[in-house]
Amino acid sequence: MAVWDDLVGQDRVVEQLTAAARDADALVTAGSGAPPDPGSSMTHAWLFTGPPGSGLVTAARAFGAALQCTSPDRALGAAPGCGFCEGCHTALIGTHADIEVVRPEGLSLGVKDTRDLVRRSSMSPAGGRWQVIVIEDADRLTEGAGNVLLKAVEEPAPRTVWLLCAPSVVDVLPTIRSRCRLLVLRTPSVEAVADVLVRRDGVDPERAAAAAQATQGHIERARRLATDEQARARRSAVLRIPLQVGDVGGCLKAAQQLVDSATDDAKQVAEEVDSKETEELRAALGASGGPGSRLPRGTAGIMKDLETRQKKRSTRTQRDTLDLALLDLLSFYRDVLTVQMGASARSANTEVRDSVERIASSSAPENTLRRMEAVLECRRALDRNVAPLLAVEAMTLALRAG
Repeated sequence: MAVWDDLVGQDRVVEQLTAAARDADALVTAGSGAPPDPGSSMTHAWLFTGPPGSGLVTAARAFGAALQCTSPDRALGAAPGCGFCEGCHTALIGTHADIEVVRPEGLSLGVKDTRDLVRRSSMSPAGGRWQVIVIEDADRLTEGAGNVLLKAVEEPAPRTVWLLCAPSVVDVLPTIRSRCRLLVLRTPSVEAVADVLVRRDGVDPERAAAAAQATQGHIERARRLATDEQARARRSAVLRIPLQVGDVGGCLKAAQQLVDSATDDAKQVAEEVDSKETEELRAALGASGGPGSRLPRGTAGIMKDLETRQKKRSTRTQRDTLDLALLDLLSFYRDVLTVQMGASARSANTEVRDSVERIASSSAPENTLRRMEAVLECRRALDRNVAPLLAVEAMTLALRAG
C-alpha cells in the first residue's frame, strides 16, 4: 500500500508529488541544510486547489507522508511513500512529530493560531527530515492571519514545508499564492469513487455506486453516505423539500427541519469528540477523581479556552452540515433543469426521479434557475454569518415563489 492509494483519479498530481518527494529525499540524504533549489521538483510551499471532494487534504497528507518516508528501498531506486515504514505509517495515522495538520475549528483561522504555526515552522524537524505544516482550509485565514503567514512562506526555514489547501487560487491572498507552487486537483469520476469505496471501505458495490453517483464524485461525502444510515436519512429529508414548499407554512417548517438536522449533527460530533477531549485535558492538568472532580488551582482558564474552541467547532459543524444539505438541494434542481432542457446528463438523484419529473413538468426552466440562485444565495448568506434559520427561511420562501 503506497501513501497515494486513497488519492482517487489524480494520476498527474501523484506524478508531480512523487517527483518532488524524490528530490526532497535526495536533499535529506545529501545532508544539505539549504532550501530546495529553484529548479528542483521540490519547493518549500505548495497550494493544493480543487473542487470539494477532490481530495485536497488527502493529497497534502500523502505528500507529507512521502516526505517522511524512511523505507530502505529508496536506496534501490524506489520512490518515497511506501506506506509501510515508520515515517509513512505515523504520518498517515496522524501521530508523526514533524507533521502538523491544522483545520480551523471555528469559521476562520485567526492571527494568534497562525503565529503559533509560524513559531513552530522555525524549528528544526525532530526526526531530521522535514517539518510539514498542512493548513486544510487556507481560504479561512483572516487577512491578518494571511499577513502573518506571508513572512514564513517568503523566508522559510530550510527543512520546513507549507502545504495549503483551498478551493481555488482566488481564495488565497495573492501575496501568498504567488510564493507557492500550484497543484490543481479535479473531481474524480463516479466510477473511481465507487471503486475506492468497495476496495478501501468494504462497501457493497451497488451501494457504493449509488453513493458515488449521488455525490457526483465527492469522495468523503460518498463514503459517509455509503456507510452512515443517518446521513442517508438526512439526505432523503433534504430531497423532499421541493415538494414541501407549496405554502408559507410548509416553507417555514422545511427551514426549521433543515436547521434542526444540522444542529443535531453538530451535537453528535460534540458527543463523540468533546467529552473525550475534555477528560484528556483534565487528566493532563492533574484533576483526580474522574469527571466533575475539582481542577488544580489556576487551570480554569485553560478549560475555558477548550470550551470556547469546542463551541466554535460546533458552530462550524452546523454550518458545514447545512452547506452539504444545500449542495444536495442544488443537485435536485440541476436534475430538474436537465429534464426541462431535454438533456441526457446522468442524474444524481435517481431515487427521487418521480419528484424531479413532477417539479420539472409543473414549472419552467427560468423558475428552476431562480430556485438554484436562491440556494446559492443561502450559501453566500451563511458565509457572511447570517443566522442559519433566517438564511434558510429566506431560501425556502424563494423556492416557493420560484
